[in-house]
Amino acid sequence: MGQKKFFIAFLAAILLAVPAMGQGKKGKSLEVSFNYQKQAGAGSNQYAVWIENTKGECVKTLFVTSFTTKGRARGNAPAQRGYVMRPTCVPTWVKASNAASKSNQQLDAVTGATPQSNGTQTFTWDFKDEQGKVVPNGTYKVKVEATLYFESDIIYTGTFSTQSKAGAIKLTSELAKPEEQHKNMITDVKAVLK
Repeated sequence: MGQKKFFIAFLAAILLAVPAMGQGKKGKSLEVSFNYQKQAGAGSNQYAVWIENTKGECVKTLFVTSFTTKGRARGNAPAQRGYVMRPTCVPTWVKASNAASKSNQQLDAVTGATPQSNGTQTFTWDFKDEQGKVVPNGTYKVKVEATLYFESDIIYTGTFSTQSKAGAIKLTSELAKPEEQHKNMITDVKAVLK
C-alpha cells in the first residue's frame, strides 16, 4: 500500500512540474510595448525589438519589420534585404543580430508585417534564446530601435537581470537627429518584467 501512495505522489509531482518546464525563468516573462503611429513616405516605419547579453550580442530578436529583412523587388530584379538597399534601416539591430549571417528562414521566424494602422504594439520574451533554450542567469538588455526617417533613428534601452523582481524596467533613449520629422512614430515605450 505504501508503494501505491508513493507512486501517486510521484506522478502528481511530475504532472505539476511539466507546465513549468517550458516557461523559461520560473514563469517569468518580459513584455515590451509602445504606441505606433504610421508615418507617410519612404525611409520610415521600420523597427526591431530584441534582447542582448552583456557582450552586446543578440540573444533573441522578438520582432523586426518585414521590409528590413525582405526588402522589395524592383522591376525584374529579385528583392534585396531592406537593410542592404537602405543601410540606415535599423542599423543597430542589423549589427547586433548579425543579420547578414542569418538565412532567410531564420529571419522569417522573427519578421512581421509593418503595421498598417496606429495602435499599441506588444512583444513578449520568455527568457529563451534563438534556439529555444532558457538563457543563463545574468544581466540582459532590452532594445527597441526605430528608423524614424532615413538617418533619423531612435533606440530605447533598458537593463535588467534574470533575478530582477517584477515591475517596470527603466528605459533610456538616444535619438540620432532630434530635429527630424516623424519623431512620434513610436512613443510611450515600456518594458515590464512579469
